[in-house]
Amino acid sequence: MKKTEEKNNWNAQKYNKHASFVSALALPVVELLNPKPNEKILDLGCGEGTLALEIERYGAKVVCVDLSEDMVERTKVKGLEAKVMSATHMPFVEEFDAVFSNATLHWIKESQEAVENIHRALKVGGRFVAEFGGDGNIHYIENAMREVFSKHPKYGKFDDVWFFPSTNEYQDMLEKQGFEVGYIERIPRPTPIDDIANWLVIFTNGFTEHLSEHDQASFRAEVREILKSKIYTKEQGWVADYIRIRVEAVKK
Repeated sequence: MKKTEEKNNWNAQKYNKHASFVSALALPVVELLNPKPNEKILDLGCGEGTLALEIERYGAKVVCVDLSEDMVERTKVKGLEAKVMSATHMPFVEEFDAVFSNATLHWIKESQEAVENIHRALKVGGRFVAEFGGDGNIHYIENAMREVFSKHPKYGKFDDVWFFPSTNEYQDMLEKQGFEVGYIERIPRPTPIDDIANWLVIFTNGFTEHLSEHDQASFRAEVREILKSKIYTKEQGWVADYIRIRVEAVKK
């Protein structure tokens, strides 16, 4: 069986067109990282490299990894070092001054393995700075998806691939691994998006890739209809019910 992080096939062009908000809203996380000249930093789940470029502007050297070949190729075009790699299978041993990750770790249900790999990759005293989905993230969206799957037995079982922990749960996991957590916060962040249908194309193909094109389109249309009364208004348009966890920890 594929690991959960391998279940979505990322299209860099669609991601950049309809989900650029992911990187745009992450600049405070880069500020929390506070990169320093000549530091070696791992960008875990780099996407198309937008935030890695921002980190390198501080004078740091960034190594980018992502599971998507398309994303990695887009990152390389920007002149960055990038590799196709899973967060649960990284070979790095005490190599980095910091590990940075944005909007990636909630895709990895094998969260303990990811934390172990991050810890191993860091030098002693190295820091881990990340933001990802926390408990309650996309509550309305996920419930709508479940509802549509339940109406159509031919779709099969709704396979929840996300890991949305509480701050206490994640802090406990980090501390047991040997991190000292300096900061962790759950941040409600309603996020404007262009249309929930485009969001579904980008972020849920791992749930629907086994369906025909017709059934995929029907799935998105039904989810969209359910969500119109939940996360859409004429005044604000579509607003995804995002909740983030932001964390800074140091390897002891």
